[in-house]
Amino acid sequence: MGTNLTNQNSIQEEIKSILKSGNACYHSVQNLSYSSLLSKNLKIQIYRNIILPVVLNGSETWSLTLREERRLWVFESRVLRRIFGPKRDEVTWQCGKLHKEKLNYLYTSPNIVRVIISRKMRWAENVACMGKRRGVCRVSVRKPEGKRPL
Repeated sequence: MGTNLTNQNSIQEEIKSILKSGNACYHSVQNLSYSSLLSKNLKIQIYRNIILPVVLNGSETWSLTLREERRLWVFESRVLRRIFGPKRDEVTWQCGKLHKEKLNYLYTSPNIVRVIISRKMRWAENVACMGKRRGVCRVSVRKPEGKRPL
């Protein structure tokens, strides 16, 4: 899995391809998420250990806009809604969609955007601890001088 770079320095296409990969990964284990033989905790572990690493590959270098954050959160909530199943009203026994607040209550781990932010902070800490001669550190702290040619 590589990184998609555009001349506008946008990660929109990269996130689109990452979400396609995440959907493909989810659909490969979809039978497990619909199985009534597996507990919800085991389904969440499958999501965390199989699907989430595919989506979060290279997320340390992303500069997310609100639009991309929303797309990632929509992906996560779609997968979690499939894992937790429909909401059933105790009085009328009608099924409905789980809303954001109920998903946050049921899924106690940090959401995907918070995971990305913590990974970015951990990466920044690793870069800060690197020696000055390392290429990553030189690129991150470099201050360009002069004017850039056309």
